[in-house]
Amino acid sequence: MDAQNVTPMMQQYLSAKEAHPGELLFFRLGDFYEMFFDDAKIAAKELGLTLTSRSGDLDKSPMCGVPYHAADSYIARLVAKGFKVAIAEQIGDPKAKGLTHREVVKVVTPGTALSDEVLRDAANIYIALLHDCGDGKFVLAGADISTGEAFYASYAGETAAQQIMDELYRRMTAELLLTEGFSLSDTVRAFLMQRLPRCAVSMVAAEADGVLLTQHFTATEIPADAGAQTAVETLLHYLHDTVRTDLSQINRLSFLDTRETMQLDTYTLRNLEITRSLRDGGKKNTLFDVLDFTRTPMGTRLLRAWLEHPLLTPHRIDARLDAVAELVENAGLRGTLREQLRSVYDFERLLTRIETQTANARDLVALRVSLAALPAVRTALGRAASRLLMRAAASIQTFDALRDTLERAIVDEPGLSVRDGGIIRTGYDAALDELRVFSHDSKSLLQEMEERERTRTGIKTLKIGYNKVFGYYIEVRHSGRDQVPDDYIRKQTLANTERFITEELKDFEAKILGAEEKITALEYHIFTTLRDEVKAQLVPIQNVARAIARVDVLQSLAEAAASYRYVRPKVTADGTILIRDGRHPLVERILEREIFVPNDTELSHGGTETMLITGPNMAGKSTYMRQVALLTLMAQVGSFVPARTAEIAPVDRIFTRIGASDDLVSGQSTFMVEMNEVAQILREATRDSLVILDEIGRGTSTFDGMSIARAVVEHIDTRIHAKTLFATHYHELTEMENEHIRNYCIAVREKGKNVAFLRRIVAGAADKSYGIHVARLAGLPTKVTARAEEILHALEQKESASAAAEIPVASAQETPLTDGMASLFADGTLAELRTLDVMTMTPLEAMNTLYRLQEQARKEAGEA
Repeated sequence: MDAQNVTPMMQQYLSAKEAHPGELLFFRLGDFYEMFFDDAKIAAKELGLTLTSRSGDLDKSPMCGVPYHAADSYIARLVAKGFKVAIAEQIGDPKAKGLTHREVVKVVTPGTALSDEVLRDAANIYIALLHDCGDGKFVLAGADISTGEAFYASYAGETAAQQIMDELYRRMTAELLLTEGFSLSDTVRAFLMQRLPRCAVSMVAAEADGVLLTQHFTATEIPADAGAQTAVETLLHYLHDTVRTDLSQINRLSFLDTRETMQLDTYTLRNLEITRSLRDGGKKNTLFDVLDFTRTPMGTRLLRAWLEHPLLTPHRIDARLDAVAELVENAGLRGTLREQLRSVYDFERLLTRIETQTANARDLVALRVSLAALPAVRTALGRAASRLLMRAAASIQTFDALRDTLERAIVDEPGLSVRDGGIIRTGYDAALDELRVFSHDSKSLLQEMEERERTRTGIKTLKIGYNKVFGYYIEVRHSGRDQVPDDYIRKQTLANTERFITEELKDFEAKILGAEEKITALEYHIFTTLRDEVKAQLVPIQNVARAIARVDVLQSLAEAAASYRYVRPKVTADGTILIRDGRHPLVERILEREIFVPNDTELSHGGTETMLITGPNMAGKSTYMRQVALLTLMAQVGSFVPARTAEIAPVDRIFTRIGASDDLVSGQSTFMVEMNEVAQILREATRDSLVILDEIGRGTSTFDGMSIARAVVEHIDTRIHAKTLFATHYHELTEMENEHIRNYCIAVREKGKNVAFLRRIVAGAADKSYGIHVARLAGLPTKVTARAEEILHALEQKESASAAAEIPVASAQETPLTDGMASLFADGTLAELRTLDVMTMTPLEAMNTLYRLQEQARKEAGEA
């Protein structure tokens, strides 16, 4: 652009843009935010706006704009796509002579957005920073400024990169900052491109003067490590530079201690659908969805955090279970809490809006309503006996004086704007009431003046009116203009009327308009005073919000347990997982007409460490393995579990290798993705881990895949000793059975070509995959499945002949694997028999059940 042709306003714009080259600049011009040049082109494309140009040349000087009152929705759309937006506002009186001063008052980024358009639900919005300390040490610092949460974690060693990426995924990080020279930059960026494509990434310079650390946190919370201090302080500097307030809601810093909680990796979070579904990343059909009976946004966020960070210490798990058990047994207490918590709004975000001066009067009403619920919640908790509920009761202050002030001050249904008046109750402030009386009486005074002027002039059609341009005026029709007195001053001539003013009317106008301006200004002053009163108690109210969140999560888990017939797991320290009649918490909720078939699990270091599970697809192997992992995780969260009984020793990690898809972004095949995941498991799993492996080795040739699968099982069995569920189609692996590796399969009932999958896990090995049957169920043409059976029969005969020529016949002492199938399936019948409640059955029911079980046993034994 030619500098000689740049207007003073455009010089302002270019100066602001030079200071914010990485952001889209929303430049306030009257009632619009305008964008120019490249910013305009980007915004027009992303928001569907029309490009215009003052010069008429769209190529040289494109521009576009959005109304200022609707800007939040446009900004939210840009931020959701990973853009940053700088807001340049008009500073000072826009009506003053000369060029209006403008300056950038804040920058909105994906990790710092605070508008209602962005914070539509209870989910956290995290911003994180990664700092390279050198010597293979890294620090992650993070925050959610909408709630005031702040944290940091340290990583080192060969697993550091994976741990960092897992934490970023757990948090669904919206924005990531990398300090200059961060050595894992390429690795992290590649991961984000695949798993968090909308996460905005920026490079920042490290800053560590110590000022902001001491401003926000107590000495006991400030990290001792210099690298951690640098990471946290650099993040704080970025937040202050961006949001441009003091951010006093960020006043607690927590350390993410990997020794206290289970570290769920990205694969496990995805495969188990703990908080996000594989289908669309949403909440529906997830464990989070099943257990979410929370009543408050704070509780919803905390439940998600508990599910993504299960506990490791038995006594902490039992403390949660004690509280849940009390609420399950005491339905009255649970019902009272659920009813009172309905009235509690999002304390944390209300306080943030108050702190950042973006709150309106409706926010103070929401705070008042929330505070009003606290006495009943504390009274209800006063009857509790479990430690966590008693601690919560002691933590809940009721803020009676503040609530009373807000009750007396704010009307029940204030408007959205705090600068238009109508938000303060009559009777709260004497000066305000006096002004209102004058404003109200002015209407009658105006009527009296109108009647007096009609009488004085004799003009019966005379009336006094008002508009924003001319103010108050006396209107006289042309038919009466001969009667207009000499003291009337002509103001405006219209088609049929003339408008005048008088000295008396001018004096009245000054008084009435002054009163209305004073009323609006005084109401705003009272509002800001109330806002400051709330802000002065920000920290104690935040503490109450955290206590309410914990109570909400505990009652939610109790409500789920009562609704779904869950039982309390016994938490042990002997390394055993013993589940009787376990059910999959998600699948049993989705099933509408089918009855979910429960299954047992027994894993221990003194017995079965690896369950080698064979059987056909669609029979329930994956469901069963996920079920065991989810029940273990639920127990460590502090939740009851869907089972008849459960004894669960906490595991340090849950690893899952279930299904696979091509990693097209990095050019990795399905098999490579699978091997990467298996490599991570073998590298990081310990004796105290739970490992779920489903059909590994399928992405290569049969012998290759079988060899890899066998080697993996051997490695786990001889070196790691993790509790493992290993599902496979390679029936040859069943030969590996030993004291720690036990064969299990899905029970199948065959009658001719009809096959029924019984969904029950039983001891023993399967000898068929039933792939053609599954293909038939999937709808393959009959000719295709019939031809497949012919080919299979020919291959089996060929293999049989080859085996007879090469393999010696089994001796009398050796029992072929298939000979055990009769007793194998009889075990299934016996398992059902053991669950019958004989004492409550009628004689007829008993006879019918006995007959059915006898027929079932004959069929399973091959006799029918």
